[in-house]
Amino acid sequence: MKTVGVREFRDHATAYLSGNEAVAVNKHGQVIGFYIPVERDPAQAERALDRLGQAVEKVLASTGMSEEELVETLTSPRAPE
Repeated sequence: MKTVGVREFRDHATAYLSGNEAVAVNKHGQVIGFYIPVERDPAQAERALDRLGQAVEKVLASTGMSEEELVETLTSPRAPE
């Protein structure tokens, strides 16, 4: 999974959205979201969920976070930009 900053993702969104690689988006060193492309066929939702699970496992492994810590990070209110 590729990791990019918000500005990089914004500036190259067309390339990321047309690609097939999952992307973690960071802001000030913190993951604020993920882009996980979905294939266009009847089983796309199941495969997308599998890929999401794999991406989450990679994030947990690379950061050492627990699932609870990841949920807290992703659901905590952010300061206004």
